[in-house]
Amino acid sequence: MGLVQAVVGSVGGMLADQWKDFYTVPAGLPATAALFAAVPQGTNAGRGSNTKGSQNIISNGSKIVVPEGYGLLLMQDGKITGFAAEAGGYEWRSDDINSQSIFAGDGIVSPLIKQSCERFKFGGQPGGQQLAFFVSLKELPDNRFGTQSEIYWDDSFLNTQVGAVTRGSYTMKIVDPILFVKNFVPAKYLQTGEVFDFTDIDNAAASQLFNEVVGSLAPAFSLYSNDPAKGNRITKLQQDSVGFAKSLSDAVENAYQWRSDRGLAIVKTAIISIEYDANTKELLKTVQRADALAGSRGNSNLQASVAAGIQSAGETGGAAGLVGIGMAGGMLGVGGMQQPVAPAADDPIAKLKKAKEMLDLGLITQADYDAAKSKALGL
Repeated sequence: MGLVQAVVGSVGGMLADQWKDFYTVPAGLPATAALFAAVPQGTNAGRGSNTKGSQNIISNGSKIVVPEGYGLLLMQDGKITGFAAEAGGYEWRSDDINSQSIFAGDGIVSPLIKQSCERFKFGGQPGGQQLAFFVSLKELPDNRFGTQSEIYWDDSFLNTQVGAVTRGSYTMKIVDPILFVKNFVPAKYLQTGEVFDFTDIDNAAASQLFNEVVGSLAPAFSLYSNDPAKGNRITKLQQDSVGFAKSLSDAVENAYQWRSDRGLAIVKTAIISIEYDANTKELLKTVQRADALAGSRGNSNLQASVAAGIQSAGETGGAAGLVGIGMAGGMLGVGGMQQPVAPAADDPIAKLKKAKEMLDLGLITQADYDAAKSKALGL
Protein backbone atom coordinates (compact mmCIF):
# COMPACT_ATOMS: atom_id res chain seq x y z
CA MET A 1 0.00 0.00 0.00
CA GLY A 2 2.84 2.35 0.88
CA LEU A 3 4.52 1.71 -2.47
CA VAL A 4 1.30 2.44 -4.36
CA GLN A 5 0.82 5.70 -2.47
CA ALA A 6 4.43 6.66 -3.15
CA VAL A 7 4.03 6.00 -6.87
CA VAL A 8 0.76 7.94 -7.07
CA GLY A 9 2.25 10.85 -5.08
CA SER A 10 5.44 11.02 -7.09
CA VAL A 11 3.71 10.86 -10.49
CA GLY A 12 0.86 13.22 -9.54
CA GLY A 13 3.13 15.84 -7.99
CA MET A 14 5.62 15.60 -10.84
CA LEU A 15 2.90 16.17 -13.46
CA ALA A 16 1.52 19.18 -11.55
CA ASP A 17 5.01 20.66 -11.28
CA GLN A 18 5.48 20.60 -15.05
CA TRP A 19 3.29 23.71 -15.29
CA LYS A 20 4.93 27.11 -15.24
CA ASP A 21 3.96 29.42 -12.39
CA PHE A 22 3.57 33.19 -12.07
CA TYR A 23 5.07 34.48 -8.80
CA THR A 24 4.42 37.85 -7.27
CA VAL A 25 4.03 39.74 -3.95
CA PRO A 26 1.47 38.29 -1.51
CA ALA A 27 -1.61 40.37 -0.78
CA GLY A 28 -2.26 42.29 2.46
CA LEU A 29 1.34 43.10 3.37
CA PRO A 30 2.02 45.84 5.98
CA ALA A 31 4.09 48.83 4.86
CA THR A 32 6.81 47.82 7.32
CA ALA A 33 7.32 44.28 5.88
CA ALA A 34 11.03 43.69 5.29
CA LEU A 35 11.23 40.10 4.00
CA PHE A 36 8.63 37.64 2.67
CA ALA A 37 8.38 34.75 0.21
CA ALA A 38 7.13 35.16 -3.35
CA VAL A 39 3.87 33.28 -3.92
CA PRO A 40 2.21 31.84 -7.04
CA GLN A 41 -0.58 34.06 -8.28
CA GLY A 42 -3.02 31.12 -8.41
CA THR A 43 -6.28 31.80 -10.22
CA ASN A 44 -7.03 34.92 -12.19
CA ALA A 45 -10.72 35.71 -12.81
CA GLY A 46 -11.48 32.03 -12.22
CA ARG A 47 -8.78 30.84 -14.61
CA GLY A 48 -5.82 28.77 -13.50
CA SER A 49 -5.77 24.96 -13.60
CA ASN A 50 -2.58 24.17 -11.68
CA THR A 51 -3.76 23.85 -8.07
CA LYS A 52 -1.77 20.76 -7.05
CA GLY A 53 1.83 21.83 -7.58
CA SER A 54 4.39 21.01 -4.88
CA GLN A 55 5.10 23.66 -2.30
CA ASN A 56 8.58 25.20 -2.52
CA ILE A 57 9.26 23.84 -6.01
CA ILE A 58 9.56 26.36 -8.86
CA SER A 59 9.33 24.97 -12.38
CA ASN A 60 11.77 26.13 -15.04
CA GLY A 61 10.25 28.87 -17.15
CA SER A 62 8.17 30.24 -14.26
CA LYS A 63 8.05 34.03 -14.14
CA ILE A 64 8.71 36.17 -11.07
CA VAL A 65 7.71 39.84 -11.12
CA VAL A 66 9.73 42.15 -8.85
CA PRO A 67 8.02 45.48 -7.96
CA GLU A 68 9.86 48.78 -7.61
CA GLY A 69 11.57 49.17 -4.26
CA TYR A 70 12.19 45.45 -3.74
CA GLY A 71 14.97 42.97 -4.42
CA LEU A 72 14.62 39.28 -5.31
CA LEU A 73 16.58 36.70 -3.30
CA LEU A 74 16.75 33.10 -4.59
CA MET A 75 17.43 30.05 -2.45
CA GLN A 76 18.07 26.40 -3.36
CA ASP A 77 18.03 23.80 -0.56
CA GLY A 78 18.63 26.49 2.09
CA LYS A 79 21.50 28.21 0.25
CA ILE A 80 21.36 31.65 -1.36
CA THR A 81 21.96 31.21 -5.07
CA GLY A 82 21.19 34.63 -6.53
CA PHE A 83 19.99 38.19 -5.95
CA ALA A 84 18.41 40.77 -8.26
CA ALA A 85 18.09 44.41 -7.18
CA GLU A 86 16.28 45.72 -10.28
CA ALA A 87 12.52 45.76 -10.71
CA GLY A 88 11.05 43.77 -13.61
CA GLY A 89 10.11 40.27 -14.70
CA TYR A 90 12.52 37.35 -14.25
CA GLU A 91 12.40 33.75 -15.49
CA TRP A 92 13.35 30.93 -13.14
CA ARG A 93 16.00 28.50 -14.41
CA SER A 94 17.58 25.74 -12.32
CA ASP A 95 19.62 22.61 -12.99
CA ASP A 96 17.81 20.85 -10.17
CA ILE A 97 15.86 17.87 -11.45
CA ASN A 98 12.74 18.98 -9.56
CA SER A 99 12.59 22.21 -11.56
CA GLN A 100 12.73 20.60 -14.99
CA SER A 101 9.61 21.12 -17.10
CA ILE A 102 8.52 19.79 -20.48
CA PHE A 103 7.14 23.30 -21.13
CA ALA A 104 10.55 24.92 -20.63
CA GLY A 105 12.48 22.96 -23.26
CA ASP A 106 13.87 20.36 -20.86
CA GLY A 107 12.63 17.51 -23.06
CA ILE A 108 9.83 15.03 -22.40
CA VAL A 109 11.44 11.83 -21.20
CA SER A 110 13.98 13.33 -18.79
CA PRO A 111 11.60 15.43 -16.64
CA LEU A 112 8.94 12.73 -16.45
CA ILE A 113 11.11 9.67 -15.79
CA LYS A 114 13.87 11.17 -13.67
CA GLN A 115 11.58 13.25 -11.48
CA SER A 116 9.21 10.33 -10.88
CA CYS A 117 12.07 8.04 -9.91
CA GLU A 118 13.71 10.64 -7.67
CA ARG A 119 10.50 11.57 -5.87
CA PHE A 120 9.64 7.92 -5.33
CA LYS A 121 12.74 7.69 -3.13
CA PHE A 122 11.29 10.37 -0.84
CA GLY A 123 7.87 8.81 -0.49
CA GLY A 124 6.31 10.73 -3.38
CA GLN A 125 7.45 14.25 -2.44
CA PRO A 126 10.25 16.33 -3.99
CA GLY A 127 13.71 15.87 -2.55
CA GLY A 128 14.59 19.53 -2.85
CA GLN A 129 13.47 23.02 -1.90
CA GLN A 130 13.43 26.17 -4.02
CA LEU A 131 12.34 29.52 -2.64
CA ALA A 132 12.18 33.09 -3.86
CA PHE A 133 12.02 35.99 -1.39
CA PHE A 134 11.27 39.66 -1.80
CA VAL A 135 13.48 41.97 0.28
CA SER A 136 12.41 45.57 0.82
CA LEU A 137 14.98 48.11 -0.36
CA LYS A 138 12.86 51.06 0.84
CA GLU A 139 13.10 53.01 4.07
CA LEU A 140 11.18 51.02 6.67
CA PRO A 141 9.27 53.42 8.97
CA ASP A 142 7.77 53.41 12.46
CA ASN A 143 10.69 51.92 14.40
CA ARG A 144 10.31 53.37 17.91
CA PHE A 145 12.83 54.17 20.61
CA GLY A 146 12.51 55.67 24.09
CA THR A 147 14.08 55.82 27.54
CA GLN A 148 12.31 55.26 30.84
CA SER A 149 14.84 57.27 32.85
CA GLU A 150 17.52 59.88 32.16
CA ILE A 151 20.50 59.03 30.00
CA TYR A 152 23.70 61.03 30.48
CA TRP A 153 26.54 62.08 28.19
CA ASP A 154 29.42 64.57 28.17
CA ASP A 155 28.68 67.77 26.29
CA SER A 156 31.63 69.83 25.01
CA PHE A 157 29.69 73.08 24.62
CA LEU A 158 28.39 73.10 28.19
CA ASN A 159 31.65 71.49 29.30
CA THR A 160 29.86 69.14 31.67
CA GLN A 161 27.65 66.06 31.78
CA VAL A 162 24.04 66.55 30.72
CA GLY A 163 20.99 64.28 30.97
CA ALA A 164 17.60 63.83 29.34
CA VAL A 165 14.64 61.52 28.86
CA THR A 166 13.71 61.12 25.20
CA ARG A 167 11.52 59.19 22.78
CA GLY A 168 11.09 59.13 19.03
CA SER A 169 11.21 56.96 15.92
CA TYR A 170 13.57 56.17 13.07
CA THR A 171 13.51 54.77 9.55
CA MET A 172 15.74 51.83 8.76
CA LYS A 173 17.04 50.43 5.49
CA ILE A 174 18.38 47.03 4.44
CA VAL A 175 21.61 48.01 2.69
CA ASP A 176 22.94 44.46 2.17
CA PRO A 177 20.11 41.91 1.75
CA ILE A 178 22.46 38.91 1.62
CA LEU A 179 24.16 39.82 4.91
CA PHE A 180 20.75 40.55 6.41
CA VAL A 181 19.38 37.08 5.56
CA LYS A 182 22.57 35.16 6.31
CA ASN A 183 23.46 36.75 9.62
CA PHE A 184 20.26 38.08 11.16
CA VAL A 185 16.93 36.68 9.92
CA PRO A 186 15.80 33.65 11.99
CA ALA A 187 15.06 30.43 10.07
CA LYS A 188 11.38 30.77 11.03
CA TYR A 189 10.98 33.56 8.47
CA LEU A 190 12.73 31.73 5.61
CA GLN A 191 9.64 29.85 4.51
CA THR A 192 6.41 30.50 2.66
CA GLY A 193 3.71 32.34 4.56
CA GLU A 194 6.00 34.15 7.04
CA VAL A 195 6.64 37.91 7.03
CA PHE A 196 9.64 39.50 8.74
CA ASP A 197 8.44 42.85 10.13
CA PHE A 198 10.64 45.04 12.35
CA THR A 199 7.58 46.52 14.08
CA ASP A 200 6.06 43.14 15.01
CA ILE A 201 6.05 42.90 18.81
CA ASP A 202 6.33 39.11 18.54
CA ASN A 203 9.50 39.37 16.45
CA ALA A 204 12.33 38.63 18.91
CA ALA A 205 14.98 39.75 16.43
CA ALA A 206 13.28 43.14 16.05
CA SER A 207 13.03 43.48 19.84
CA GLN A 208 16.78 42.94 20.05
CA LEU A 209 17.32 45.84 17.64
CA PHE A 210 15.12 48.08 19.82
CA ASN A 211 17.21 47.28 22.89
CA GLU A 212 20.42 48.00 21.00
CA VAL A 213 19.13 51.38 19.80
CA VAL A 214 18.16 52.40 23.34
CA GLY A 215 21.60 51.33 24.53
CA SER A 216 23.19 53.51 21.83
CA LEU A 217 21.25 56.72 22.53
CA ALA A 218 23.72 58.20 25.03
CA PRO A 219 26.73 57.63 22.70
CA ALA A 220 24.67 59.02 19.81
CA PHE A 221 23.83 62.22 21.73
CA SER A 222 27.50 62.54 22.61
CA LEU A 223 28.61 62.06 18.98
CA TYR A 224 26.10 64.66 17.82
CA SER A 225 26.65 67.36 20.44
CA ASN A 226 30.45 67.01 20.35
CA ASP A 227 30.65 67.28 16.55
CA PRO A 228 32.00 70.76 15.66
CA ALA A 229 30.04 70.63 12.39
CA LYS A 230 26.82 70.64 14.42
CA GLY A 231 27.86 73.74 16.35
CA ASN A 232 28.05 71.61 19.50
CA ARG A 233 24.44 72.35 20.39
CA ILE A 234 22.08 69.66 21.70
CA THR A 235 19.20 72.10 21.10
CA LYS A 236 19.49 71.41 17.34
CA LEU A 237 18.60 67.73 17.73
CA GLN A 238 14.88 68.00 17.05
CA GLN A 239 15.37 69.98 13.85
CA ASP A 240 18.13 67.81 12.37
CA SER A 241 16.58 64.42 11.60
CA VAL A 242 19.29 63.35 9.16
CA GLY A 243 22.23 64.61 11.23
CA PHE A 244 21.15 62.85 14.40
CA ALA A 245 20.29 59.71 12.38
CA LYS A 246 23.93 59.55 11.24
CA SER A 247 25.13 59.89 14.83
CA LEU A 248 22.71 57.17 15.96
CA SER A 249 23.69 54.92 13.04
CA ASP A 250 27.39 55.41 13.84
CA ALA A 251 26.74 54.63 17.51
CA VAL A 252 24.94 51.33 16.82
CA GLU A 253 27.59 50.42 14.24
CA ASN A 254 30.37 51.02 16.77
CA ALA A 255 28.62 48.93 19.41
CA TYR A 256 26.75 46.27 17.45
CA GLN A 257 28.03 46.34 13.82
CA TRP A 258 24.61 46.74 12.20
CA ARG A 259 25.91 47.63 8.75
CA SER A 260 28.99 45.40 8.56
CA ASP A 261 27.44 42.28 10.13
CA ARG A 262 23.70 42.59 9.46
CA GLY A 263 23.38 44.82 6.41
CA LEU A 264 21.21 47.39 8.25
CA ALA A 265 21.44 51.17 8.64
CA ILE A 266 19.43 53.93 10.32
CA VAL A 267 18.48 56.59 7.74
CA LYS A 268 16.33 59.26 9.45
CA THR A 269 15.11 60.02 12.95
CA ALA A 270 12.24 61.99 14.44
CA ILE A 271 12.64 63.01 18.08
CA ILE A 272 9.10 63.33 19.42
CA SER A 273 10.16 64.69 22.80
CA ILE A 274 13.29 65.38 24.81
CA GLU A 275 13.07 66.41 28.46
CA TYR A 276 16.32 67.60 30.03
CA ASP A 277 17.01 67.08 33.72
CA ALA A 278 16.90 70.04 36.14
CA ASN A 279 20.64 70.80 36.10
CA THR A 280 20.78 70.77 32.30
CA LYS A 281 17.78 73.10 32.09
CA GLU A 282 19.50 75.64 34.34
CA LEU A 283 22.69 75.45 32.30
CA LEU A 284 20.78 75.98 29.05
CA LYS A 285 19.03 79.04 30.52
CA THR A 286 22.36 80.56 31.51
CA VAL A 287 23.86 79.88 28.08
CA GLN A 288 20.83 81.31 26.31
CA ARG A 289 21.10 84.49 28.38
CA ALA A 290 24.81 84.76 27.58
CA ASP A 291 24.09 84.28 23.88
CA ALA A 292 21.43 86.99 23.98
CA LEU A 293 23.90 89.50 25.47
CA ALA A 294 26.80 88.64 23.18
CA GLY A 295 27.87 90.44 20.01
CA SER A 296 25.75 93.05 18.25
CA ARG A 297 22.61 91.96 20.06
CA GLY A 298 24.31 92.66 23.38
CA ASN A 299 25.38 96.12 22.20
CA SER A 300 21.81 96.87 21.15
CA ASN A 301 20.51 95.78 24.55
CA LEU A 302 23.13 97.95 26.27
CA GLN A 303 22.27 101.03 24.21
CA ALA A 304 18.57 100.53 24.89
CA SER A 305 19.27 100.31 28.62
CA VAL A 306 21.35 103.51 28.52
CA ALA A 307 18.66 105.37 26.60
CA ALA A 308 16.08 104.29 29.17
CA GLY A 309 18.36 105.51 31.96
CA ILE A 310 18.76 108.95 30.36
CA GLN A 311 15.01 109.25 29.89
CA SER A 312 14.42 108.28 33.51
CA ALA A 313 17.01 110.81 34.68
CA GLY A 314 15.39 113.59 32.75
CA GLU A 315 11.96 112.78 34.15
CA THR A 316 13.00 112.50 37.80
CA GLY A 317 15.54 115.36 37.94
CA GLY A 318 17.49 116.18 41.12
CA ALA A 319 20.67 114.53 42.26
CA ALA A 320 19.46 111.10 41.27
CA GLY A 321 18.74 112.38 37.80
CA LEU A 322 22.18 113.97 37.52
CA VAL A 323 23.81 110.77 38.63
CA GLY A 324 21.80 108.82 36.04
CA ILE A 325 22.77 111.27 33.30
CA GLY A 326 26.40 111.20 34.36
CA MET A 327 26.47 107.41 34.25
CA ALA A 328 24.72 107.30 30.90
CA GLY A 329 27.02 109.95 29.46
CA GLY A 330 30.06 108.12 30.72
CA MET A 331 28.90 104.85 29.14
CA LEU A 332 28.14 106.50 25.83
CA GLY A 333 31.31 108.64 25.87
CA VAL A 334 29.47 111.92 25.26
CA GLY A 335 30.15 115.45 26.52
CA GLY A 336 33.84 114.74 27.09
CA MET A 337 32.97 112.49 30.00
CA GLN A 338 34.75 109.29 30.95
CA GLN A 339 34.82 106.10 28.82
CA PRO A 340 32.47 103.16 29.56
CA VAL A 341 32.60 102.02 33.13
CA ALA A 342 34.19 98.67 33.76
CA PRO A 343 31.76 95.83 34.39
CA ALA A 344 31.22 94.65 37.90
CA ALA A 345 33.84 92.10 38.90
CA ASP A 346 31.25 89.58 40.06
CA ASP A 347 29.00 89.74 36.95
CA PRO A 348 29.59 86.48 35.01
CA ILE A 349 27.66 87.70 31.97
CA ALA A 350 29.83 90.80 31.70
CA LYS A 351 32.96 88.69 32.02
CA LEU A 352 31.76 86.29 29.34
CA LYS A 353 30.83 89.17 27.02
CA LYS A 354 34.27 90.75 27.49
CA ALA A 355 35.98 87.44 26.78
CA LYS A 356 33.91 87.01 23.60
CA GLU A 357 34.94 90.47 22.40
CA MET A 358 38.59 89.61 23.04
CA LEU A 359 38.19 86.35 21.14
CA ASP A 360 36.62 88.17 18.17
CA LEU A 361 39.54 90.65 18.17
CA GLY A 362 42.05 87.81 18.21
CA LEU A 363 43.44 88.77 21.58
CA ILE A 364 42.79 85.35 23.11
CA THR A 365 42.48 81.82 21.72
CA GLN A 366 39.38 79.61 21.59
CA ALA A 367 40.83 77.55 24.44
CA ASP A 368 41.21 80.71 26.54
CA TYR A 369 37.60 81.64 25.79
CA ASP A 370 36.33 78.15 26.69
CA ALA A 371 38.21 78.30 29.99
CA ALA A 372 36.78 81.75 30.75
CA LYS A 373 33.28 80.56 29.89
CA SER A 374 33.58 77.55 32.19
CA LYS A 375 34.79 79.75 35.03
CA ALA A 376 32.12 82.40 34.46
CA LEU A 377 29.32 79.84 34.38
CA GLY A 378 30.70 77.94 37.36
CA LEU A 379 31.17 74.71 35.39
